[in-house]
Amino acid sequence: MTKDQLLFHAVGYVLVAIFSVICIIPFVMVISSSFTSEHYIQTSGFTLFPADFSTEAYRFVFRNPLTIFRAYGVTLLVTAVGTALAVFLNTMTGYVLHRRDFKWRNYFSFYFFFTMLFNGGLVPWYILCIKYLDMKNQLFALFVPTLISVWNILLVKGFMMSVPHEITESAKMDGAGDFRIFVRLILPLSTPVVATIGLFTSLFYWNDWFASLIFISDPKLYTLQYLLYNLLASIESLRMVTAASGIVVDTFPTESIKMALTVIVTGPIILLYPFVQKYFVKGLTIGAVKG
Repeated sequence: MTKDQLLFHAVGYVLVAIFSVICIIPFVMVISSSFTSEHYIQTSGFTLFPADFSTEAYRFVFRNPLTIFRAYGVTLLVTAVGTALAVFLNTMTGYVLHRRDFKWRNYFSFYFFFTMLFNGGLVPWYILCIKYLDMKNQLFALFVPTLISVWNILLVKGFMMSVPHEITESAKMDGAGDFRIFVRLILPLSTPVVATIGLFTSLFYWNDWFASLIFISDPKLYTLQYLLYNLLASIESLRMVTAASGIVVDTFPTESIKMALTVIVTGPIILLYPFVQKYFVKGLTIGAVKG
């Protein structure tokens, strides 16, 4: 390795290290603040390390643990089932749209693309789901309406162009059907794009609270995000009421609760990144360029 290459690598590692530290600092500060007393946050602000250690925020959030764990269960179920179905449907649609022997592929591609730009709006969509599909207070309402993503379909279609069409032709000559070709041959070769859209979809379902807002009124079916949204709204309402009545509310752990809720919500889903990181960039770049 020459001196120029050594210097280039050294500068690159230093810049990446600095950028990594800058990215990590906010998350460390969130965790630290969730374990800091409300009084210290109110008087001294947020710190990188907890100066006045307190678990008051977590005790407040988990004062009714069954509700939190039930919301965790609903969110995990919706994320797992929704992601599996969405990845399967979107990859299968993208595969069909890239097949050269499908003569209607351009028309269907335009149809999907058109719906991405123009749609009927929120109100007709809501009436369709509630009145005709009976999705009110149904668990499947949290993931079925958003199973199909045109962006993911186009990404998969672009990636599939890098898969040789001769694989499909040779499998057909051996007597394999289209579904078997897709499941046994195409999907294993499409791991990067499957991991990429799987990460996108799982993040969407994990962070989604809007579906619960419009479809769910039964507290037992609340997702974690919507439950914590309601909790924050209740805290803010309580704060306004107590402030209007003249009660001192400085010791109420509002800021530390927000940080604790952030930790609770982001904890599990962040564990997905290490498993899909090596596929993420390849799947995204190949699909984007080819699309």
